[in-house]
Amino acid sequence: MKLTQIFFRFVVSSLLLSGSLIQAAPINGTVTNKTNGKPSAGDTVVLVDVGAGMSEAASAKTDAAGHYSLTAPGTGPYLVRATHQGGTYFIAAPQGGGPGDITVYDVATKVDGIGIDADMILAEAASGTLRVQERYLVRNTSLPPKAQLSWNTFEIVLPPDAVLEGASATRPGGMATNTRPVPLTQKQHYTFNIPIQPNQGEKETLFEVEYHMPYNGKYTFSPQPQMPTDNLVVYIPKGIAFSAGTGATFQSVQEDPRVQTYVAKNVHPGQTLAFTISGEGQMPREAQNSAPGQQAEAGMG
Repeated sequence: MKLTQIFFRFVVSSLLLSGSLIQAAPINGTVTNKTNGKPSAGDTVVLVDVGAGMSEAASAKTDAAGHYSLTAPGTGPYLVRATHQGGTYFIAAPQGGGPGDITVYDVATKVDGIGIDADMILAEAASGTLRVQERYLVRNTSLPPKAQLSWNTFEIVLPPDAVLEGASATRPGGMATNTRPVPLTQKQHYTFNIPIQPNQGEKETLFEVEYHMPYNGKYTFSPQPQMPTDNLVVYIPKGIAFSAGTGATFQSVQEDPRVQTYVAKNVHPGQTLAFTISGEGQMPREAQNSAPGQQAEAGMG
């Protein structure tokens, strides 16, 4: 079973359950621009049919007061997507005539107040394969609040021989979206072109990737953070040994007795962060959805 399988099953089943209760009826709401605190006029709002491959079931434009109206052609499940200055924002389509209000933000290519709170690497190995789930918990404390979005919104670097399997982005409001990172010109460099929205309280943006590579019983990671990172966290099962490379400073911490946890703090681009793992072991299924990235998953709702 893949590291993110339980996580994605939960998200999808939750969406399907909520959407199945929606009856064919008008969906009305207001789109508000939280950057200036005013209604957002002229934005495109689309009703997305989850059960039909995320196809568009209806669309509208917001009026001068930010209002829109859509009609669901069936029982769904549906999402409502608003597009503002190229950034997309989702909510689950409201049930029973409830308001479909959406918050959007002005967009900039670079926004002050963005940084990585935690880059979390979860690794397990068996039968000649090393499987990794990497989670990036990204804050946006910009004032006034703006979303960062460009041709290279959030860049990541995978190991040289890693094969990308899947990826997702979870917004501060709790909406998870399967996505495909865009490859850049440098080998194994990818970018998530999902807007990094301002925090909602303690809820931040979560980017996730899953990849694998061949494994002969030993592997050396050389993380390459692309922006300052408060915590680089490595989670491995009990059967795998950990060794920090020369110049890399990792501390062993106790978060879950079933999982080994190593943390390097206040890391920056270009810093030496190599570490080596050896042996085999499987991550406890429950641990994948508890200790690692607990703050982000609590925001899923």
